[in-house]
Parts: sequence; structure tokens; C-alpha cells
Amino acid sequence: MCALTVLSCAPQPPQTRKDATTDNYFGTEVADPYRWLEDDRSDETAAWVEAQNRATSYYLGHIPFRAKLLERLKEVSDYEKMGAPVRRSNGKWYFYKNGGLQNQSVLYEQDSPEGEPRVFLDPNTLSEDGTVALKGVYFSHDCKYAAYCISRSGSDWQEFYVMDTATRELLPDHIEWAKFSGAAWKGDGFFYSAYDAPAEGVGAYSVKNEGHKVYYHKIGTPQSEDTLFYSNPAEPLRFYTLSVNEEETMAFLYESGADAGNNLYVKDLLRDSPFVLMTADMKSEVSVAETDGETIYIFTNYGAPMNRLVKASLKNPRCEGWKDVVPERDCVLEDVTFAGDKLILCYQEDASTHAYLCGLDGSDRRPVALPGVGSASFVARKGEPWCYYSYSSFTTPGSIYSFDLQTLESRVYREPATHFDLSDFETRQLFFTSKDGTRVPMFITFKKGLRQDGSNPVYLYGYGGFNISLPPSFSATRVPFLEHGGIYAQVNLRGGSEYGEEWHQAGTKMHKQNVFDDFIAAAEYLISEGWTSSSKLAIVGGSNGGLLVGACMTQRPDLFAVAVPQVGVMDMLRYHKFTIGWNWAPDYGTSEDSKEMFEYLLGYSPLHNLKPGVSYPATLVTTADHDDRVVPAHSFKFAARLQECAAGPAPALIRIDTKAGHGGGKPLAKVLEEQADIYSFILKNVGESY
Repeated sequence: MCALTVLSCAPQPPQTRKDATTDNYFGTEVADPYRWLEDDRSDETAAWVEAQNRATSYYLGHIPFRAKLLERLKEVSDYEKMGAPVRRSNGKWYFYKNGGLQNQSVLYEQDSPEGEPRVFLDPNTLSEDGTVALKGVYFSHDCKYAAYCISRSGSDWQEFYVMDTATRELLPDHIEWAKFSGAAWKGDGFFYSAYDAPAEGVGAYSVKNEGHKVYYHKIGTPQSEDTLFYSNPAEPLRFYTLSVNEEETMAFLYESGADAGNNLYVKDLLRDSPFVLMTADMKSEVSVAETDGETIYIFTNYGAPMNRLVKASLKNPRCEGWKDVVPERDCVLEDVTFAGDKLILCYQEDASTHAYLCGLDGSDRRPVALPGVGSASFVARKGEPWCYYSYSSFTTPGSIYSFDLQTLESRVYREPATHFDLSDFETRQLFFTSKDGTRVPMFITFKKGLRQDGSNPVYLYGYGGFNISLPPSFSATRVPFLEHGGIYAQVNLRGGSEYGEEWHQAGTKMHKQNVFDDFIAAAEYLISEGWTSSSKLAIVGGSNGGLLVGACMTQRPDLFAVAVPQVGVMDMLRYHKFTIGWNWAPDYGTSEDSKEMFEYLLGYSPLHNLKPGVSYPATLVTTADHDDRVVPAHSFKFAARLQECAAGPAPALIRIDTKAGHGGGKPLAKVLEEQADIYSFILKNVGESY
């Protein structure tokens, strides 16, 4: 059929229609010619998506080693993965396990930690293709009921169902249009948070979410009879969630969305008194760690940028009366676990976990010996003698340890048997200097004996925002790249929580450029030290990390060979107009705040900083049709503009997944297909094979 070459017959990304849409910001006209792609329900957008996917699928499908790489990804992912067991009030133990290549992990029940496991809830049975994900299971305090929450096709919209715990019988209860919610049990019912159902004809996956409400659902009644427990019509752009302590004597209302933290209210349920506001503003993060009688233990960065544990009295809960239990130190307190009559304190020191055991009053602190430099998370209960923790690192798959609270000794409880050998790899933590002189850490993982001759392909990953840290973690999907001689580099950028609230704030609003400078400096450091070269360097990031990749590839297109912005925030002038985008304003600011904020956002917004005639890195934009966190319009418009502007032979493609969302709950089969595409694209465009 083709007279010349197969390549000449390859489908190409379509030329995207432009229109004359413009916006005026403080007297500045800004064109938005691809605005029509924001309508994810239009036939024209659907045709555009189909044409883009056809071109991308052809390109990826003709990478000769993709199939081999996918097979290896399946091989290395096929091992048993387990979570730590938890004892509930019915005396049973519960844990999650994935047998290897199951799309979703299964919740098991057993009579003792060494007992025979029984399937309690298998989300793989809820859909044929694994696109229904289990988001949480919430047992009533007497364990009579278990409410479980699902999402469909990766959406943030949630549905609740209820089971009889003893018989596992599914009850008729069904809750729809919940979002960012758990189930907080009180008596024979639970509290949950939801929005009004979207109006007919409105895009449920893109419409701005306003008016978060807290409802109470009584078991055995339809949702239409649920009681509205709390709403605040005066503040439609806030989140409201409720928790109830195990004794059902206190309820805590969390209010967030207006600043970097949250407000916390407490209600005495025994006296049915009104809610009392415990905190003064939303600038600090405040959460209840435990209750004991009328004492409330609170984990917070209020007055402590590195976090602390305090206690308050139900009779005097306001922040002015709080007393330190674990005062702030010079490194970040990342978690506190109540275990028996002790506290386990997890600190983040240079982005890895360091644990200590102490008394309930914070005294007699002793270090806990962890298996190595990595990440640990403890599971225990106040007043009970058992304790477990999960541990992983870049070269250690997730393992479960039992921990003796008396001797401080750890014992392997469950350790996975894998189909690969990690003894040939090592991790180093490096520190480099950013543009303004700030010292920034980075982990690199690579094959032992690798030479620093500038020839190594590098997968450089970062996030840098929303007070989220990037500690050591394990992913089997990195293994084939490492086996091939690649380097995985993970940067702890400003904007995260690695060094407390000051580190976070240094990467927000009018300081956001610091995050991009840190990432660019990391790339330059890896090149200057001989780990790689620009022609071998790929940058990858998702969500806020997708913004990171988009900003860096537009600011320094010469520095990178490949860019993979995943589900990224690419239009910084309009992000707050979709779903819960308004919630990101404390980190980003908005184009409506002021002329100065608008100009700052315009200065780095990836969509608005693509320039015609520039040779950009080979780019694979990824998004999904059910992403209602960062709506796909961000990626659609960015890809269209990139295809318009890019010069040179490097591909500019977009991969649009179906029946998938922002990433959470994605079935393993889809994850592996996507990773095969990403790693194949990277290797091909840094001149490597597999």
C-alpha cells in the first residue's frame, strides 16, 4: 500500500483547530485558542482524542522492544505484596495482599497473625477489567458492620456499600456522589462527605465542585433519608470531613481548602454540646492522633514548623491551652503511633525514616533499629501489646516486620519472594546546590560498578509541592530500566515536607520558581558529575510533578532528551475553574488574586511558555478520560500547543487512557501497559534499546 516507506503511512497527530478565544487579565490579553478542548463531552473533542491516540499508539507499537519490555515488567511485578495486619475489636486480623498480577489488592481476614487467611473482600470481583477500585474499608466500632468505598474508572467520585462483618452479606445500603470522604461510625450508622449530584447535562468529571456537606446515614435506610449534619453555604470552596473517636464520645470536624492547613472543631457527643473551634486559622495542619478519656492528642505544625504532638482537654480544647507531649525538634516529626502504653515517633531526617520509642508523656526516648535507609510505617493500637511495621527502600520491596515493644527487636513477619535480584544495585544520597545556594538532597539508584562517563540513561523524577515528601520507595517497574544500566534519580525539591513547613513554603506561590530551579540544578549536577548527559536524560513527574516537567522543559529545552509530564497542571491561569482545582490556590495562587500573581503564573505556566520554532525534548504527555482531579483539558491544550510549536524531529505525543483517572486505583494491567509505553519511549529517544 505504501509506495515509499512504512513511516510515511504512519498516522500523524492532527493539526488542532484554533479559535479566537482570549481572556483579559488586569489589562493583559491572553489568547486561549484551544479552549474548545476543555469540553470533554463534545464530538469534536472525542474525534481529536481518537486521532491523537491513533498516532501515539502507532508510534509506541512500532518501538521494536516494547513487547519484550512489557513481558519483563510483568515478570518482575509478579510477586506477593502484603500490608501489615491490623487487629479489630472483634478479635480478627485484617490485611491486604496482592498475589502478584492481580489488578486490585484483596482484603483478607484471619483469626490470628499466623492463622489461615480468608478472603474478606475482593475488589477484583466488582468489575471484569479491574477498573473498580477499593478506596477504603471502615469497620463500625463494634465490628458489626463494614462500610466499603469504591471508585469507578479512576474517578474521585466515591460510592459506599455496607456489609455484615460476620456473614459478609451485602446490605441494601448504597451511597453515591461522595467525594474525599471516609465513613465515621456512630451507633448503627456513619457520617460521610458528599456533593450534590451534578445537574443533568453537566460534565461530572470537569464541573467545579462546590458545597461539600457532611451527612449521617443510618443502616437500612435509603440515601434520600440521610440527615444533613453539617454544611456551610457561606464557604462553598471548602472541604468538610468528620471523624468520631473509638469510644464515640467525641466528634471532630475538619475544615480545609482555604489555606495551607485546616481548622479543627470538637463536639462532646455525651453532652451533645455545640462544636468548639480548637484552632485560630487554616495556616497550620492539625489532626487528632488519639483520645484518652477527655484528653485529646493532636499532631500539628501549629507553632512548630517541624511538627509536634500536643494534648488538650475536652473541657478546654482551644489551641491556647495545648501542652507539648513531643516538642518540635530540628528534623520533621512525620508520624506518631500509639502502641500499647508507648509512643512510636517517626522522624524524617534527610528524607528517610528514623524511629524512636518513648513513653506516653514523651519521656525515655530510645531509637528503633530499622533495616536500613528507607521508609517505615507502624501499625499498632493503644493499650494492646502487638505492633507491626512495613519497610521499603529503593532496593528493598515492601516487607512486614513485627516489633516487640519491650525489647525493641524486629522480626521479619512477611518478606516477598521476587523474580529478580536486587543485590547488584545500590542507592546513594547526594546533595547539590540549587540556583540560590540552597542545599538539596537527591537519591540515585543504579547498578554497582556503573561508570560515571556521561553515557548512562537517567530517569529523573520529582514532585515539589503541597507539603508532600518523596521518601525512599520501591517500584518493581523500575527494575528493567536499572537492569539495563539506567539510573533512577529522585529529587527532594522545595515545596515538599522534607524539612518542614519552611521548606514547603519556599516552593509555593511567588516562590514556585525555586522548585523548577532545584530540578534543573539536579539535572545539571548529574551531568557535571558524569552520571549522564543531556542526550541521555529523561524527566518524569505526575500531577504537580507534571507541572514541574512542563515548566522545566519550556524553560530549559536544551537540557533534556525526553520529557514525560503525567496528568499535569499545565494551564496555570485556569486550573482553579475545574473540579477541586480551587483547593490548590494556597500552593499556587490564582490568576484572579492580583496583577502580580497573574504575571508570576503566566511567567511559568507550561501552556503559555511554549514558543514556536523551539526544539523541545521528545515528549509523551499522559492523561486519562476520567481524571477529575487534574482534568485532561490541561494535557489536551498543552499537547496541541506543543505540536504547533515544536521544531525538529523529536516526537510530541499524547497518550490518553480510557476508563482511568488521576492514577489512584488504576488496575495493575493498565499500570504495566502505561509503564511499558513510558520506558520504551524514554529508551528509544535516548538512543537505547532493550
